[in-house]
Amino acid sequence: MESQEKALKDERERAAISFKAFLLKNSPKTNMNLYDHLARLLTKVMDERLENAVDVIEDLSLDLKRSLLQDEQSTLRDIPLTSDTEHLADQQRALFTRGAGDEVDHDEEMVETPLPNVGEVSFYLEQAGVGLGREEMQRVFLAVKQLVDTQPLQRCRFWGKILGRETNYLVAEGEYREGEEEEEESEETDNAEKEDEVKEDEDDTGVVEVMDEHPKSTYKPPPVVPKEPNRTGANKFTYFVCREPGLPWVKLPSVTPAQITAARQIRKFFTGRLDAPVISYPPFPGNEASYLRAQIARISASTQVSPLGFYQFGEEEGEEEEEGARDNFEENPDFEGISAHEMVESVSTWVHHVQHILTQGRCTWVSVAEKPEEDIDEEGEEEEREEGADEEEHEAGPPLLTPLSEDAEIHNTSPWSTRLSSPLIPQFAIAVLRSNIWPGAYAYASGRKFENIYIGWGMKFAGENFTPCLAPPPESEYPSEPEIMEALDPTVEEEQAMEAAQEEQRAQEEEEGLEGDEEEEDDD
Repeated sequence: MESQEKALKDERERAAISFKAFLLKNSPKTNMNLYDHLARLLTKVMDERLENAVDVIEDLSLDLKRSLLQDEQSTLRDIPLTSDTEHLADQQRALFTRGAGDEVDHDEEMVETPLPNVGEVSFYLEQAGVGLGREEMQRVFLAVKQLVDTQPLQRCRFWGKILGRETNYLVAEGEYREGEEEEEESEETDNAEKEDEVKEDEDDTGVVEVMDEHPKSTYKPPPVVPKEPNRTGANKFTYFVCREPGLPWVKLPSVTPAQITAARQIRKFFTGRLDAPVISYPPFPGNEASYLRAQIARISASTQVSPLGFYQFGEEEGEEEEEGARDNFEENPDFEGISAHEMVESVSTWVHHVQHILTQGRCTWVSVAEKPEEDIDEEGEEEEREEGADEEEHEAGPPLLTPLSEDAEIHNTSPWSTRLSSPLIPQFAIAVLRSNIWPGAYAYASGRKFENIYIGWGMKFAGENFTPCLAPPPESEYPSEPEIMEALDPTVEEEQAMEAAQEEQRAQEEEEGLEGDEEEEDDD
């Protein structure tokens, strides 16, 4: 009897232990077990002493579970990540908000500002069927306002948009106030002078002085064409770019003649990264920022136009000055505008107001020919010849405010096309001009209002398949002379014959010498 009771007690203990192990089993969803949950639930009932605990036991259990769950341990939903669009929206939010201390001052609104009316430009471009859309143009307007507020500019305009393989470039054209950009130029010149001084010091020290008779190259690199200073020529304006409205504006460097010359010989799509290298032949001297600046200069020189008579040359320049040397003009206050029909019928009513870029890579010709001192005569005859040669090589482009009717055709293609914005309502239409040489360049005119814009890939119309430049043939290392020509070694018979000939020649010379001495003695 006692044995049966003891066996029954042991069986109950094993069942209790098994049941407790069952209660301690964790759930795969919440990582909780029933034993701990019941213990917490009963502890909560004992602490709160609710009168209707039997009625709210289910709610208490649910609240207890929710309080123990954490976001990091929850498997119901993942925490969403911030997308690129939301990140860009956060950056553009600053464009649509004013600072806490920025109050609207109506007196400041009447003051002249370099901020252009991009909204008005967008309205006319929309009629012409060109532009970026109202929403994007509004963001561009605010981005240009941000640029004007942060840079000391006296003039600014939205130049256009250049497309890239990865991202695009929004381009703004600006002009600094007087004296604001001099510091940057002085820094560049100081750095160049320091580099020259270092090179001179290295040459003067003579650390490496090895008497070497190796052949020296006779190649002399062509003289470097100096770049035009700021506010003149191709560097008349300063350009800023950004990838999206709201992102910081980046100032492009000044363009050099070598960069413009190399850009004319290559065709490269932009990547959208200013620090990307430009891999091409001929090699381009700079990265994508310099290549972008060179293309902007080329596009501006070819496609920036205005109605005839809107600009005029100032009277202060004088009549003796050549028209080709004029680079400044001013607005004509008496200009009343040209009808849209006249501007569509003839391109002679449009003129270029940006200087033409010469083959040298500059807007103004500069002589870089070296004049050796040996060729200079005392009477100055050689100087006159050299001056005459310089006059023959001097190149002059078309002067400013030249009508578009004088532009040359390329590959039997007219450089310009004109049309009305709406042939259905011609009374209120505007004149639209499109460039066929630089696809993506447009201009419109309506009375006294006009504007230029470029939206494209930054590529010029080729007319046919593009053929890259071929590498030049390799130059010979040494001149073909007998002294350095390789010859076969003579045979033994040839050496013996040569020695015999040399002995005969010596003997003959000795006999001639003896005969000469005998003749001298006879004369004496």
